[in-house]
Amino acid sequence: MFDNLSGKFSDIFDRLRRRGSLSDADVNEALREIRLALLDADVALPVVKDFITKVKEQAVGAEVLRSVSPGQMVVKIVNDALTEALGGSTVPLNLNAPAPIPFLMVGLQGSGKTTTSAKIALRLKTRERRKVLLASLDTQRPAAQLQLEQLAQKAEVASLPIIAGQTPLQIAQRAMDTARREVYDVVILDTAGRLSIDLALMEEVKAIRNAVNPAETLLVVDAMTGQDAVTTATAFNEALSVTGIVMTRLDGDARGGAALSMRAVTGAPIKLAGMGEKIDALDEFNPERIAGRILGMGDIVGLVERAAANIDQQEAEKLAKKMAKGKFDLDDYAAQLKQISKMGSLSGILGLLPGIGKMKQQIENANLDQTVFKKHVAIIGSMTPAERRAPDILKASRKKRIAAGSGTSVQEVNKLLKQFDDMSTMMKRMNKAGGMEAMMRQMQSAMGGAKGGGRRPF
Repeated sequence: MFDNLSGKFSDIFDRLRRRGSLSDADVNEALREIRLALLDADVALPVVKDFITKVKEQAVGAEVLRSVSPGQMVVKIVNDALTEALGGSTVPLNLNAPAPIPFLMVGLQGSGKTTTSAKIALRLKTRERRKVLLASLDTQRPAAQLQLEQLAQKAEVASLPIIAGQTPLQIAQRAMDTARREVYDVVILDTAGRLSIDLALMEEVKAIRNAVNPAETLLVVDAMTGQDAVTTATAFNEALSVTGIVMTRLDGDARGGAALSMRAVTGAPIKLAGMGEKIDALDEFNPERIAGRILGMGDIVGLVERAAANIDQQEAEKLAKKMAKGKFDLDDYAAQLKQISKMGSLSGILGLLPGIGKMKQQIENANLDQTVFKKHVAIIGSMTPAERRAPDILKASRKKRIAAGSGTSVQEVNKLLKQFDDMSTMMKRMNKAGGMEAMMRQMQSAMGGAKGGGRRPF
């Protein structure tokens, strides 16, 4: 997420920090580079101009230039301006309305609206303890209603039964009647999209909005479409006065222009961010923490929240005790891999760590991915309990049997065992000395060859 912009900002600020003092010329040069970085990230020109003006007003002056750490002061000013550009503060979903509360989902076809509807339903069910009803109003796209029904089953929430021949407005009214009768807290109405904005689409959505009076009109936009997403948001906001924006595929948006432009151009807050394909991959959009990630400061709070939501605390504590005692076996290693996999991609996890930008790219170049984890879990699963407890007994014949049972090769079994040895060594060193850099170096060494041999950049 925002990797390109983050990398450029990191280079700019590294140069500023290395200087003991700054002149007006130094700050102006840094601002010029920041301006170019923002434009290259596809941020809207008016937003860039406003951003640079605000930063310059505070960064070029005696207070900054004479401070103990002028470079760090400029970073703070840029961080504050980024936070403001992204919306300033978190804006939660509006649940302060009489039940059943209608949420109207709007957007273009292909933006991820239907999947996002199910993600929001799951989030409301698990985090807010709300009883949610999903209803598809999309009579245009083949099997759209069936898709939402299947996603509702996956999220373990209710969906409105499909009745062929009804108009979107009739479906919306039936959904609200059902919700009132069966005492639902929230009704999520997934409207039809179009390949492009047209009058028919807007009139249909306006009629539904006027009929149900939604507490939230949420516009779903694909962050990967850049300035097209901003154009779409502007059009929908002018027609419907959207109350919030959900940005999908934000985890894959290396540029970040849409997110940085959205609030300033539309005035509507980004409330949620889709961070992957899994049905639980939906995060609250926190401008302060997003700004920190762009500037390479990481998001430790986000990492802790993700770990708390996905990791079995008792299992993790038991594993930590075994590691501390040096009793780390292959069963424990498999459990550790499964726990990490629940937290999402390695790239996403690394992006939450402070100062990890350049190291993250080096690790990604080593071709690490979740398929390696799954393969290793399969190999360990093909071992006997005795082999998992004491891998030293694994000789050629046993390795052949394990490879055949897991659908892998003897070479891959050997790589797993080498990685396990390296990981065990790393745990011992971490227990003695600690240190993030040492841990990452050991991790890179251990996993670099996991997909056919990778070079060691450290």
